[in-house]
Amino acid sequence: MTTHDSGSAPKTPAKDPSDLPDVSDLTVGVLGGTGPQGRGLAYRLARAGQRVIIGSRDAGRAGTAAAELGHGVEGADNAECARRSDIVIVAVPWEGHAKTLESLREELTGKLVVDCVNPLGFDKKGAYALTPDEGSAAQQAAALLPDSRVTAAFHHLSAVLLQDPEIEEIDTDVMVLGEARADTDIVQALAGRIPGMRGIFAGRLRNAHQVESLVANLISVNRRYKAHAGLRTTDV
Repeated sequence: MTTHDSGSAPKTPAKDPSDLPDVSDLTVGVLGGTGPQGRGLAYRLARAGQRVIIGSRDAGRAGTAAAELGHGVEGADNAECARRSDIVIVAVPWEGHAKTLESLREELTGKLVVDCVNPLGFDKKGAYALTPDEGSAAQQAAALLPDSRVTAAFHHLSAVLLQDPEIEEIDTDVMVLGEARADTDIVQALAGRIPGMRGIFAGRLRNAHQVESLVANLISVNRRYKAHAGLRTTDV
């Protein structure tokens, strides 16, 4: 005869991975918000109703870009953008990645940082992946920002599609990586604010290199097929 310990606590049911937090009240900062990818993400998030601040080394340039984007987007220098934001997307060129983050370590303390930088090189054969000493851009960010909550996402998006006001939906999944599930849930929810887009948990930061590197393959796809390719994850 089997007996049960009446004093044991019931097992907590597993969390539904589709149950994501409400992020509509969070302010999103975009470092590198005057570049194509940063502008595109800022535009889409603001168009979806998110409060967005774009950052640049030049506050005047950021203000001009913000006015062009509309939808309530604000412009500021990078430090003010980081200070005023709850979530900070890093969309700066790879060449300035480390220097930018080092200069903003204090402003990014305690912030949820979303790195979408792809370390790539280009030659006559096309794009190819670079491997940072830390393993990936996201891991470099985590090393440089020990007091921030670093995640990685938004790597595989076409800046052309993001910035096109005639396109209503961005038909793609966003691979989200990070160490804390609560943080990746927030980033997934943020991606889901953009119509047609879905955030998918894709592992810890140690797996960010192959996600960043895949952009080189997508560039080859786009050149061959004259497309703006994205990704969809099947059976999820």
